[in-house]
Amino acid sequence: MNLPQLLRLLTWASPAFPTGAFSYSHGLEFAVEDGLVKNAAQLQGWVGWILRHGALYADAVLLAHAYRAAEAEENAELDEVAALAAAMRGTAETATESLQQGASFFDTAAAVWPSKRMAAFLKRNGARPALPIAVALAAVGAIPLKQALAAYLHAATANLISAGVRLIPLGQTDGQRCIAALEGAVTETVGRALATALDDLATAAPMVDWTSMRHETQYTRLFRS
Repeated sequence: MNLPQLLRLLTWASPAFPTGAFSYSHGLEFAVEDGLVKNAAQLQGWVGWILRHGALYADAVLLAHAYRAAEAEENAELDEVAALAAAMRGTAETATESLQQGASFFDTAAAVWPSKRMAAFLKRNGARPALPIAVALAAVGAIPLKQALAAYLHAATANLISAGVRLIPLGQTDGQRCIAALEGAVTETVGRALATALDDLATAAPMVDWTSMRHETQYTRLFRS
């Protein structure tokens, strides 16, 4: 990866990139409310499970397949992966989380770095894709797949840890310790995502889905999911 590629990837993965990620907790807000996540160790375990077995693992697999399909100009396959990504969420809130962030990322990336591939996708499908597909479309031809996956997962991990720091609450140093401790999980998930066939994709994070569903009716909420 050269320096211009690194700079663009840092821009996309930055909390300043306007996707609205800061407003989502992926059910973590209820997990804290219900006493399931009370300290840094539990936060690290909770987010690590999402990375290895939950929506972030699924996102990584979908991003990899979308990237490869777009790179090969296999539009039918790309559109099928995009349709799966739009449907592969366990709750209404987490679906909104992925689709809204995807639309925001897609619009900003297409405006700043115009892409015929992204314009063609929008024309074919009539809707902006979920976040992992939007990132894949922007990254093809600009960022190597492995690095795009690592940045995607690291940014999402940091966002969830930041939510936990605010909710529990924890000190910023504890939050950074959690992010550092999850580097191995990010690396592991990148490798699995690159090797996973689409037919083999499955998740196993029922408690995260349960907390997300409970969050929909939580009395006091700071986050949208």
